[in-house]
Amino acid sequence: MFNKSKNKHQEFIDSLKQTERTLIFLRDELYDGDWERMQMDLEDRLVGKPYIFKLVNRIEEDIEGIKKIRIYEEENKINLKEFI
Repeated sequence: MFNKSKNKHQEFIDSLKQTERTLIFLRDELYDGDWERMQMDLEDRLVGKPYIFKLVNRIEEDIEGIKKIRIYEEENKINLKEFI
């Protein structure tokens, strides 16, 4: 039986960069599945000093990835880890 929504979710997962997929695992492993805690932690690190410029760019990219994935999961009421 063809499951349309599963196919849609798999297509979204396939469109993510590897670093964005990693964020899903980190969210579940380090933050008990809580995007809010993960994003707050990264934002706190971002404003902390001293910091390395390269790390700041990585954190900003991760925060954008979190927002993108989080919106998708909320709109579809799913946990994308099930599709990885």
